[in-house]
Amino acid sequence: MPLALLALAIGAFGIGTTEFVIMGLLPEVASDFDVSIPTAGWLVTGYALGVMAGAPIMTVLGTRMSRKRMLMLLMGLFIAGNLLSAVAPAFSVMLIGRVVSSLAHGAFFGIGSVVAADLVAPHRKAGAIAMMFTGLTVANVVGVPLGTFIGQTAGWRVTFAVVAALGVLGLAGIARLVPDLPRPEGVRLGHELAAFKNVQVLLAMAMTVLGFGGVFAAITYIAPMMTHVAGFSDSSVTWLLVLFGLGMVGGNLVGGKLADRALMPLLYSSLGGLAVVLALFTLTAHNKLAAAATVVLIGALGFATVPPLQKRVLDQAHGAPTLASAVNIGAFNLGNALSAWLGGLVIAAGLGYTAPNWVGAILAAGALVLAVVSAALERRESAPSRVVAGHTAAAPRTEPHTTAHH
Repeated sequence: MPLALLALAIGAFGIGTTEFVIMGLLPEVASDFDVSIPTAGWLVTGYALGVMAGAPIMTVLGTRMSRKRMLMLLMGLFIAGNLLSAVAPAFSVMLIGRVVSSLAHGAFFGIGSVVAADLVAPHRKAGAIAMMFTGLTVANVVGVPLGTFIGQTAGWRVTFAVVAALGVLGLAGIARLVPDLPRPEGVRLGHELAAFKNVQVLLAMAMTVLGFGGVFAAITYIAPMMTHVAGFSDSSVTWLLVLFGLGMVGGNLVGGKLADRALMPLLYSSLGGLAVVLALFTLTAHNKLAAAATVVLIGALGFATVPPLQKRVLDQAHGAPTLASAVNIGAFNLGNALSAWLGGLVIAAGLGYTAPNWVGAILAAGALVLAVVSAALERRESAPSRVVAGHTAAAPRTEPHTTAHH
């Protein structure tokens, strides 16, 4: 079973590298295609929107296919998109390549989360999900900095060719190591869609949009922020992304462990801490040491929310979780797209490269409010059952008295 989780992590590593490496290469790509930084930011926004749209579409298309075969098909699509990005003759073609590769992202992590959770005991599900996402976080420590270095020295096109090769490695790992588990009997598309009638599922997805959107508001524009405001050299962006990745790895692993024990308290602390740290980043971005420390904290607090939010969706959509799981991955990227767009707007408005941090702080604070609302609704829903149970227990004691009186 650990080998199967390793295979999923390898695929996640490739996907994570292509998702995040563009942020370190944004100035190079913008210069090569002669577009502005906010315009180049559409490579982040477009990818995120593609994930959001591709998650439900690809999952529905794969309902009649085994999960293993679908994961292999998604990796093939990922490889094709990155090859197109590598040879793109114009910005619009590169954007298309980014969207093509993004179509695999949401369904891969959504289906992969379900497979990972099915491979372990119920009390270890969040930990198994975190193990798969470790590939995504390690990509930020190894894949993204290496890709950024390659892009700055050999050209960004070489970076995307290398990412396509990572996709081939991920495809081979899934083909060899992931068991071909049969799909649950009797679960149809209608069952999968029914999960979206659950308010708690929708609230968890909204928390995902706002919470991780807060992270991307700051990190999308980390290269210009660190070079123009903090005073780092262009080459320093590579190791700053390593720090961000290390924070993500730590936050993911801690989040996976704690989510199986105290899910909602973990969300309160991580979302609240993220909002505060992002607000402070507008100040700490002016000091090299403080900026570097803040980047680590943003990665840690942001990714500490991933295993608990993904597990909450799986728990609330029990019985038919595949589509809901995939759509929640799309929700992460809806947050990325929203925040990258809003961050570009405030920069274009002349508010400076630190302005996206305020956007992120507001988004994270909104996610915290939704977490509180979700918990309050859950307590209210469980209260009537406790009251009914209390009356049921009391009834036998009153009946003999009533009979004697009559």
